[in-house]
Amino acid sequence: MLDKLEAIYSKFLLIEDQINQPEIMSDMKRYVKLNKDYKDLQPIIEAYKEYKNILENINNAKEVLNTEKDEEFREMAKEELNSLIERRDEMEDEIRLMLVPSDPQDSKNAVFEIRAGAGGDEASIFAGDLYRMYLKFFEKKGWKFDVVDFTEGTAGGYKEVIINVMGNGVYGQMKYESGVHRVQRVPQTETQGRVHTSAASVVVLPEAEEFDVELKQSDIRKDTFCSSGPGGQSVNTTYSAVRLTHVPTGIIVSCQDQKSQIKNLEKAMVVLRTRLFELEYNKYLEEMSSKRKTMVSTGDRSAKIRTYNYPQSRVSDHRINYTMHNLTSFMDGDLQEILDALQLAENAERLKEAVN
Repeated sequence: MLDKLEAIYSKFLLIEDQINQPEIMSDMKRYVKLNKDYKDLQPIIEAYKEYKNILENINNAKEVLNTEKDEEFREMAKEELNSLIERRDEMEDEIRLMLVPSDPQDSKNAVFEIRAGAGGDEASIFAGDLYRMYLKFFEKKGWKFDVVDFTEGTAGGYKEVIINVMGNGVYGQMKYESGVHRVQRVPQTETQGRVHTSAASVVVLPEAEEFDVELKQSDIRKDTFCSSGPGGQSVNTTYSAVRLTHVPTGIIVSCQDQKSQIKNLEKAMVVLRTRLFELEYNKYLEEMSSKRKTMVSTGDRSAKIRTYNYPQSRVSDHRINYTMHNLTSFMDGDLQEILDALQLAENAERLKEAVN
């Protein structure tokens, strides 16, 4: 393990040197990549330095036991040695996990897409509930978010809503939410009190940066139209909403959230880059799904991942057989417990892959 860590440290020092070279700084694409690599390596470099220091202290404690005659000093050295060995073993487990290659997109911002599925008006209402649940969680995490586009349901909620979410490691935490979310409850439209099952789908994508996708302006057709929904006097009078069509792929992205056409264009470009990046990224997800039986963070977006049972106040995640009986607080944005459990399950899968 120490040999691997020392090799990584050498690479870290090399990147540190390259970042400060003028020829690298003039090549923006390479400079951005090196900066990202440097930042990604920092946690394992800090762990390496602590681990190396612990090994040195273990050797020093053993030396004291071999040479010291004073029993009081020897007893102190024994206690310190036991404590150091315990910490060394903990660190070795932590470092093994850090050495397993993670999803390179985990540190990125994310694009969230929530869509009503089967269930008519109730599905749109549930999609709206999920939207509010996520916004509350984002607020608790201190993340920023922007609504890019939305289509309201006829009886409330949303048929579709797209959000850009910005913060440290957003995608790495929220990627587990991709899939079909199912709700079991008495709908607002039900007159006889019967429990119905409806669904909404969530897709979470890593936000593509400019350097991730080669996007030619000549391949984009831009149309403007009047925005709809809440927005004051400019609604239906100003051509501020933007629709982008990527001609080679046929991908269409709209944004009508802002009164400014320029701001809507910026938001739409983020989503368009992300959709194009998704085409390549799906290949990676499919490869992962063939390895991971728990289906954690895979590309199978038709999989039913979670059920929200209102009569029993129960939330069940089907990938890891995890059940909680706190639906009310969960819908108020208390998602961290289940996200931590999913992260733990994925880490176990990653370690298994590394061993095999």
